[in-house]
Amino acid sequence: MTQDVEIREEPIELYKVLKIAGLAASGGEAKFMVSEGKVSVNGEVETRKRKKIGVGDEIEFGGERLRVCLPKI
Repeated sequence: MTQDVEIREEPIELYKVLKIAGLAASGGEAKFMVSEGKVSVNGEVETRKRKKIGVGDEIEFGGERLRVCLPKI
């Protein structure tokens, strides 16, 4: 199941999306998870903590799948 994560503006850095979605307790924890190769973006392992993420990107971590979207008005 895919969970939508609403961001206020794009692009946003990958580690921030993990923090917003509640998959990481802090920015430091999120950066560590990314640098360890535990996060995928659009089906490919991503190790850049500051990778720019935009609307429609899909992120996977620990069995969770996230889709980035803008808030619904």
